Amino acid sequence: MDSPAVSPTPLLKTNETAAETNKGEGRERFSSRLAFYFSAVGSAVGFGNVWRFPSLVFEYGGGAFFIPYLLALFLVGIPLLVLEISLGQHFQLGDVGCFGKIHERLRGVGLASIACGYMLVTYYSMLLAWTFNAFFASFRADNFWDQDEVSGTEAKEYFYQTIIGMDTLGDDLKPTRLVGMNVFYSLLTWVVIYFSVAYGLEATGKVTYVTMGFPLVILFVFLGRSLTLEGSGNGINEYIGESNWGIFSDHPEIWSRAVSQIFFSLGTTFGIMTAYGSHCKRNEPAFLNSCVVALSNSMFSFISGFAVFATLGHLAYLEGLDSVADLEYSSFGLVFGSWPVALGTLPGGQHWIRLFFIMLFMLGIDSAFSFMEAFLTVLHDTKLFHNVDRKRASLVLTACAFLLSTLYATDAGLVFLDSVDYYINFVIIFVGFVKCVAAGWVYKIETQIECLGSKIVFVYIATTFGSVLLACAMWFGVGNAAAGFFGLFISYAMGIAYVGYLMKKKMHEDPTLTWSDMLFDLTMGNVMKLREDLVSSVGHIPVAWAFLIRHFIPQVLLILFFLGADATTIDEDGNEVKVFGSYGGYATTYQILGILTVVFAGFLVVSSLVFPKLYKALETVDETEKSVDKNNIDEIEMAEKDQVDDIGNEQLSKGELT
Repeated sequence: MDSPAVSPTPLLKTNETAAETNKGEGRERFSSRLAFYFSAVGSAVGFGNVWRFPSLVFEYGGGAFFIPYLLALFLVGIPLLVLEISLGQHFQLGDVGCFGKIHERLRGVGLASIACGYMLVTYYSMLLAWTFNAFFASFRADNFWDQDEVSGTEAKEYFYQTIIGMDTLGDDLKPTRLVGMNVFYSLLTWVVIYFSVAYGLEATGKVTYVTMGFPLVILFVFLGRSLTLEGSGNGINEYIGESNWGIFSDHPEIWSRAVSQIFFSLGTTFGIMTAYGSHCKRNEPAFLNSCVVALSNSMFSFISGFAVFATLGHLAYLEGLDSVADLEYSSFGLVFGSWPVALGTLPGGQHWIRLFFIMLFMLGIDSAFSFMEAFLTVLHDTKLFHNVDRKRASLVLTACAFLLSTLYATDAGLVFLDSVDYYINFVIIFVGFVKCVAAGWVYKIETQIECLGSKIVFVYIATTFGSVLLACAMWFGVGNAAAGFFGLFISYAMGIAYVGYLMKKKMHEDPTLTWSDMLFDLTMGNVMKLREDLVSSVGHIPVAWAFLIRHFIPQVLLILFFLGADATTIDEDGNEVKVFGSYGGYATTYQILGILTVVFAGFLVVSSLVFPKLYKALETVDETEKSVDKNNIDEIEMAEKDQVDDIGNEQLSKGELT
């Protein structure tokens, strides 16, 4: 008689297949693709579109800024957006979980991304609080807008001195008090954020239909009105018709500012789009969705620019100036010192101004709660916080963020905000760099090493990034552009020659290897495997995307990081100084606070690489389940083996086996 035998192999395969099929089961989903679009575009579109983008165009040569902006959009922004949404969909996890899946030592990459967003939202929320303050102040008896004529300079000073509360600041710009009204409106803002995220994705999605749809309608209304104002044509001409091409040589940091604006505006490098992608079905077309989100966001910025510059043209006309460039506006004052003034000249001007504040608040609020959604998604993914009630988690996160945001509710709040916002640009670029390195160079690196050997792989990595670092040292350290390009070429050529020697040696050891296979595995193997795995879930992703993620974006971001750090300005004594470390001429305290944001992001990434066990608490639920499943499978295998042995022994004792 044949002995019964049960093979454990099919059981193992069945469990793996079931785990893959059920990945993301029970996860909150967007009710439709339209709901995803509203949430993602709502997150992307915010103050960065109506304040930051026009102010950068205003500062960096008018139409000339569009060249680095569009290049950054198509060559850097959209590919990184595709990466984040695709990873979220494929792994059905937030940023920390996704990069932990790539390698356990990369959880710090996702954590740095979330930390970047959390640091940013603490001051972003204060912009909303100031908008709240300005809105309710317009109903008071001493309403500033009751005056017959208000100039742009007066409006700007009103926002700075009264709304923000800078009237008590001394020449040293050190904080002297908390502005009570701004603390109150900050609390009110965080209450709105809490109720927007505490009740889950379904409630959040419904909120974005209003917070995204209403401002879009109002923007077109404002655009139509601004185009009818006297002098608006001159402003539009300076927006798209005139360009200061000398800006590229005078201010080369324009490239890094364009990239950080794209990242800031699209919501990449904050964990937001990874979180939103994880709440989509795995087979949603990630590339198409990314393009829709990115182009919608940029179109909103472009249209906002028309409205802002048309308004600036009108203000220049009112003040008798020949050019928009003669207006003394920058940053925050560009929007708050222009639109309210222009709208105030219209019939029923106060109501238009109030509508403007409502539009700004709605634009900003969905961006603010998307930062929190990214954090909540990461917490929910982890074994440690998976079963924590969402309302409770939301309360803790929003309460802590509110307390941190009180720093910006002081009379020096705008100085703190401006300082931290400048240095956050470096955090954004750094996070984008490490994300692309993780996806393009580290993904499946063990397999690559097994095939080619560790020496070939690591020499090639060192050659690629070492040559760029050497060039940066020559460009920005020594200040010799020719020497930088020469060092880049020579160091890269020497490194590649050595890699070729190692590959030839490897082929002698293993005759089955060919030059073409080894070159492909070395130069594109990791990222093409990532693309293959993502395509199996999210559909079409162009091959060009893989090339950009591995061979273009990380190198460019590395250069832009050092380019931004090397930017110079003229101080009050007429001396040329580095902007990094002396931004805005602010006191050392402000510089240290800003620099600490960069250091903190770097610490999270490096500490995770060196001490991965520090972040084991961030292990995701499915990783824990796999560990449990593996133990269960081992137990089943042992039980089956014991069962077979018992049956064999029984049959042997009966003489049934030969």
